[in-house]
Amino acid sequence: MMCYTIFLYERFALVRKEVEHDMPNIKSAKKRVNVNQAKAARNKANRSALKTSLKKARAAEGEDKQALVQAAIQKVDQAAAKGLIHKNNAARKKSALAKSLNA
Repeated sequence: MMCYTIFLYERFALVRKEVEHDMPNIKSAKKRVNVNQAKAARNKANRSALKTSLKKARAAEGEDKQALVQAAIQKVDQAAAKGLIHKNNAARKKSALAKSLNA
C-alpha cells in the first residue's frame, strides 16, 4: 500500500490527511513509483547536506572559516549542476558566503 499526504480545504481550514493507495498493477508504473521514491530520498539527503555545510560555513570563525566556506561553495556548485537548486540561487548563496568571508 502506498501512503502519501494530501492537503484539503475543509470548512475554511487547511487539513492534512494521510491517504493510502494500492500499488499500480502495470510493471512500468511500479518501477516509476520506486524510482521516484528513491530520487526523492536522494534529493532530500543532498539538500540536507547542502544546508548543513552552509550552516557550518556561516557559523565558523577564524582560520577554519575559509576551508568551510570553500567546501560550502563546492557543495553549492554541485547542487546547481545536479539541478537541486537553481543557478541564480546558487550564485546568491556563493556571493553571500564570499561576502561573509571577506567581512
